[in-house]
Amino acid sequence: MNVVIIGLGYVGLPLAAEAVRVGLNVVGLDVKQATVDGLNAGRSHIDDLTDDDIRAMVAGGFRATTNIDDAGDPDVIVICVPTPLSESDGPDLTAVMSATESAGRLLRSGALVVLESTTYPGTTDEVVRPLLEKASELTAGIGFNLAFSPERIDPGNETYGIRNTPKVVGGITPTCTEAAAEFYGRVCDTVVRAKSAREAEMAKLLENTYRHVNIALVNEMAIFCHELGVDLWDAIRCASTKPFGFQPFYPGPGVGGHCIPIDPNYLSYKVRTELSYPFRFVELAQEINSRMPGYVVDRAAELLNSDAKPLNGARVLLLGVTYKKDIADQRESPARPIARKLLARGARLCYHDPYVMSWRVDGREIPRADSPSAEADLTILLQAHSDYDLADIAARAHLLFDTRGRLSGDSVTQL
Repeated sequence: MNVVIIGLGYVGLPLAAEAVRVGLNVVGLDVKQATVDGLNAGRSHIDDLTDDDIRAMVAGGFRATTNIDDAGDPDVIVICVPTPLSESDGPDLTAVMSATESAGRLLRSGALVVLESTTYPGTTDEVVRPLLEKASELTAGIGFNLAFSPERIDPGNETYGIRNTPKVVGGITPTCTEAAAEFYGRVCDTVVRAKSAREAEMAKLLENTYRHVNIALVNEMAIFCHELGVDLWDAIRCASTKPFGFQPFYPGPGVGGHCIPIDPNYLSYKVRTELSYPFRFVELAQEINSRMPGYVVDRAAELLNSDAKPLNGARVLLLGVTYKKDIADQRESPARPIARKLLARGARLCYHDPYVMSWRVDGREIPRADSPSAEADLTILLQAHSDYDLADIAARAHLLFDTRGRLSGDSVTQL
């Protein structure tokens, strides 16, 4: 089986690695020459694969290219390109449409095309299908198979990866669904068949909207629990002992990554544009979660004030600027808006992160501290990386604001 994967980021590259591992012939297409050159030289640019993993892929026959003419004659084409938000808060499908046009040029009778890029329900049938049919002069469901399969990559997760995470597939026809299930059955232990591509598209948005709304719930509770003098972290600990009907979510300085702060907006966009009414849960969750960086800065100013120091001119150290623990990924990290607001209020800012050697905010280089215990008027823990000795940090910090509920001590204040 010859496979072409379009988009070699945190979604496409792990899929390519597993496909190579099971003996498929894999070519990766990407628009970035630096990415292609690095991969062909055995260098990884994502957290979940090491340089050794990439070298093993290359040894197994994998090759990356920016030239569609080098892609060969694929049996399967998988589209794994980004879908950022557009100015209207819907998905920007520019990359998807470009990748689909490339797929159409490669498409032959009997081949399978799968879209993995997160988007609103109907994209596979209403956007991707016409482009493929026009480019190939084949009919989807008859001349070729077309399906959607939501990516479920969790960067930094050492337990669940491509192989052991159940894979949802939904085709535009039952035959298309079976073709997708046959392909993914080679690289995944469990394949779950959706009723159609639309249900598969909705499944991804449901997963992320569920998290988005529940994180917003505890974030709002963190704000008023502070005013009420209630330890929300302890309340969550107690509630978590219930063996049924409760799943813990935790407050934080904001949400990051591609999925939580962005994907639910696709569904809100679809409801608003087609049904002409708001998806109120998503819009409220977005409002609450977007508020958290400003709330963190306000709390930081309060803490400094209690120590007889103004925020203006104070030395503030941010610990952990990635969006998630133990990875280098900074996409949509709340650290950036927090830093922006601190700088606007006159703070003398520095940061420390074992995964980020240099960091810029709005073009401004932020100094990197030599250690997480560097001298500061206020230390703010934004990401509790495993490399951090949290007890030592708490013991050494003059004043520490813990936004992750991980620390205790005389100098520590929790979110």
